Amino acid sequence: MKTETNTAWKWEIPAEFNIGVACTDAHLGSETADRTAMIVEDDQRGTSSATYAELAELTSRFAQLLRNLGVETGERVLVRLPNSLAYPTAFLGAMKRGAIAVPTSTLLVGEEVAYLAADSGAAVLVTHKSQWAELAGPLDQIEGLRHVFLAGDGPLPESRTHIQLHDLDKELAAIDAWEPAAVTRADDPAYLVYTSGTTGHPKGVLHAHRAMIGREPASDFWFDFHEGDRIMHSGKFNWTYVLGSALMDPLYKGKTVIVHEGKNDATTWPRLIARHQCTIFIGVPTIYRQIIQKTDFSAKDVPSLRHCMSAGEHLSDEMLSAWRDRFGMDVYEAIGMSEISYYISQNRHHPIRPGSAGFPQPGHDVQLLDKALKPAPQGEEGMISIPDSDPGLFLEYWNRPEETASVRHDGWFFTGDYARMDEDGYIWFLGRKDDIINTFGFRVSPHEVERVMKTHPQVADCVAIGQDLTKDKTLVAACVVVRPGETVSEEALLAFGEQHLAGYKRPKLIHILQDYPRTKNGKVIRSQLKQQIEANPS
Repeated sequence: MKTETNTAWKWEIPAEFNIGVACTDAHLGSETADRTAMIVEDDQRGTSSATYAELAELTSRFAQLLRNLGVETGERVLVRLPNSLAYPTAFLGAMKRGAIAVPTSTLLVGEEVAYLAADSGAAVLVTHKSQWAELAGPLDQIEGLRHVFLAGDGPLPESRTHIQLHDLDKELAAIDAWEPAAVTRADDPAYLVYTSGTTGHPKGVLHAHRAMIGREPASDFWFDFHEGDRIMHSGKFNWTYVLGSALMDPLYKGKTVIVHEGKNDATTWPRLIARHQCTIFIGVPTIYRQIIQKTDFSAKDVPSLRHCMSAGEHLSDEMLSAWRDRFGMDVYEAIGMSEISYYISQNRHHPIRPGSAGFPQPGHDVQLLDKALKPAPQGEEGMISIPDSDPGLFLEYWNRPEETASVRHDGWFFTGDYARMDEDGYIWFLGRKDDIINTFGFRVSPHEVERVMKTHPQVADCVAIGQDLTKDKTLVAACVVVRPGETVSEEALLAFGEQHLAGYKRPKLIHILQDYPRTKNGKVIRSQLKQQIEANPS
């Protein structure tokens, strides 16, 4: 699929490349070194910031800490931190050591973190002192986890496990010399992200250092970067979308990023945009909807803002129109996935067609293929497929060779997403053939929710769906069949989900049923179940 935006693109992949170096040390010796790299607005701890020179030093110190502790090239460093300067310090510093960074969410409960630590074989965890109490018990069972760095104020907790605890801030400050960053090849593993899996457990998606270069087209064909840009991002670093668009991509290009930590409401983002004279705002559709529906802010309140971006789920036509009316600018959407970040997007070179995902970004030779692996005719459905040679593609699913082979073969990566292309080259996204739930910008595996809810002693079966309450609001709903002779309340099931699942995965709605619509061979017809529930939500 060729468009005027991607015909001239030529990939230039060096033999050696390191993301940690590219986002920090590469700016030393230039005027960018003294530019503010990151500002963190924390509603409890106030404002903190670091220049590129300071971030380069912090990440080099962290890399040296890992060396001093005997952490080897390729070992995994699990990062579970709030938005803070410690996050890029650990994430980029781990890669400067040659280790593999493993970002994860502070919303995960202890048993979920323990699963990720065990599955990744993490040797090191970086987290916050306030979070250690809930993690200590579950992580004590993970034999390979040797060291935990704890960020934040206050004394270092007493370790009651086999794991050695370290005060991150104090140990960073004690480093007064460091070795050069590891020399890594562009194809060497760099970071491992976990995504919703079809088995009920998250699966690891391993990326190479070249993934940074694979996202370069987005700089012009989604971000529209200009000199002196200041980016306000409403998300958390651990999500793949934010990890790229709020951390790696802006730092690689020498921009200034502003992020927030703590409680927030719809007024938070316009206030911070104005305070920091941000030129670019990045969020999910939920954030844009809240600003429109719950505030009176308009273009006059954010005079520096010139470019808005969204991903995670579709921004409704009504909300795009409302944003244009209030702020006088478009919101440019993108499609990405854990395996390849935002490779299709709207861009300033073409007018937005509401409902369309836009165009493949330059360099990403996206094709819509039919079952015979032939390009689907114009206007007809095809699976979005990407050449196996695309530098933005992941390396493999962690320890899942068969699953990797099932989606990477015949020279293609098969995304599982379906779309059609119109006569002007616009891509119209049709969705997945699986049942991943998109809720408030998060992707939730129904199988993971089901696996947990089925462990409740009164539950015989569970099917999780995304229940659409409105065009812009989808909640995780658990459709439960209770064991014969047993009773259980909706409140008890909601509480069980709250105890065992991260906040964004927990069922917000419970439907207690006698059975599900099924095929003749007994398979649940999820689409029919979803229709029934939404037609009779009570």
